[in-house]
Amino acid sequence: MSVLEKPRTVGELRASGYKVLSVKQEIRKNLVQRIRSGEPLFEGIVGYEDTVLPALQNALLAGQDIIFLGERGQAKSRIIRALTNLLDEEIPVLAGTEIPENPYAPITREGRDLQERGGDNAPIAWLRREDRYGEKLATPDITIADLIGEVDPIKVAEGRYLSDELTIHYGLIPRTNRGIFCINELPDLAERIQVGLLNIMEERDVQIRGYRVRLPLDVMVVASANPEDYTNRGRIITPLKDRYGAQIRTHYPRAVEHEIDIMERERAHFDDEGYEVIVPQFVKEIVAEITRLARRSPDVNQRSGVSVRASIADYEALLANAQRRAIRLDERYVVPRVSDLAFIMPTLSGKVEFETLDDGREEQIIEKLVQGALVAVFNRYFSVGELEEIVARFKGGFSVEAGEQMPSAHYVTALQQVPAFVQPVHKLVGETGNDAVIASAIELVLEGLHLNKRLNKDKVPGRSQYRG
Repeated sequence: MSVLEKPRTVGELRASGYKVLSVKQEIRKNLVQRIRSGEPLFEGIVGYEDTVLPALQNALLAGQDIIFLGERGQAKSRIIRALTNLLDEEIPVLAGTEIPENPYAPITREGRDLQERGGDNAPIAWLRREDRYGEKLATPDITIADLIGEVDPIKVAEGRYLSDELTIHYGLIPRTNRGIFCINELPDLAERIQVGLLNIMEERDVQIRGYRVRLPLDVMVVASANPEDYTNRGRIITPLKDRYGAQIRTHYPRAVEHEIDIMERERAHFDDEGYEVIVPQFVKEIVAEITRLARRSPDVNQRSGVSVRASIADYEALLANAQRRAIRLDERYVVPRVSDLAFIMPTLSGKVEFETLDDGREEQIIEKLVQGALVAVFNRYFSVGELEEIVARFKGGFSVEAGEQMPSAHYVTALQQVPAFVQPVHKLVGETGNDAVIASAIELVLEGLHLNKRLNKDKVPGRSQYRG
């Protein structure tokens, strides 16, 4: 519908045959269309196809308010914000009112007065879907005035009576009328404020300074919460929790490919002229495996969880160090290696909470996680037995220096000196002539054999030497 075709008054809207649906009816209608057409419901949400999304669709089809319960970094807020995609692109509202009003049946005194004065000539405006979403992070200092409303002293000073509904300044929830309102970290909300929210959701009564205003808001109320918060910082009062129709449990990616997909989607992308970024699949698997091991480690606080943001930040740090090497060595290709993994220490240590507070222990835990991930990925591609020819060459006195600042050509020389490297390199990266990719593959083979106790490794600052 073009701008010129849109109705501009209540009368024109009524003549067009437009029917006003409640928010939940509108979401349900558009969800049914999406399911029928096979369109994806939420772009960028992976790993929830058989768990979270079916439960979410059922809750929306049932017209229920929803709590998303899960640890940090499980896409709770992203899913909630994406619910706006199930709203119509635009809806009509009465123009000139403090909160979005149904043009046929306004709920505030201001809206009813406007309708009485203007009748069918009352003006309407069109509200976009992105303007129909409200969000608030629950903090202890939130007040009823923030969420529901307060008597406006300026309006009183202008001559209105305290008992006049027009003296009220509406809060965030009424201002999201005909939309979706989200409260993040709901247990952090003070219990007396939760009681006010309870009235909004069930009785539709708004009580401000002792004045009772019947306000049948048309709002879908969604919340997020971390299970840890139920005991550590607060709780959701039972009557309020009972008003939410569905409690949907989120989770971390259960498959490596899902973790990798999220890493690729969410990492920072830069268009650096003169450089080409190539990341072998096994490198991505190592980064994802580090996070997955951290989620099972007894040395990591599992109550707070290990967010997917840890994988993303580690991946970015790995690429950054590979970029730094390419710049210093004047190489075109940016390809991360095993030796670059040492530089994820600052990012990973800032993303997880450790059970120990001993100095230096955190670095040992992270190193153990990295080694565990390397062994898991190496053993996924190889058995040690198929690399015995390489081991025999090293036992015969051959040695290789490796490190994050070694040029790629150095590894190609090793490949030429030990032809047995050719087959495992091809298995990892295919028959590529790219020196930087070959260097990355050889480092995994060397480190994998070392961690499987088939090669010795001597460390010196900036590099390592692998020998028999």
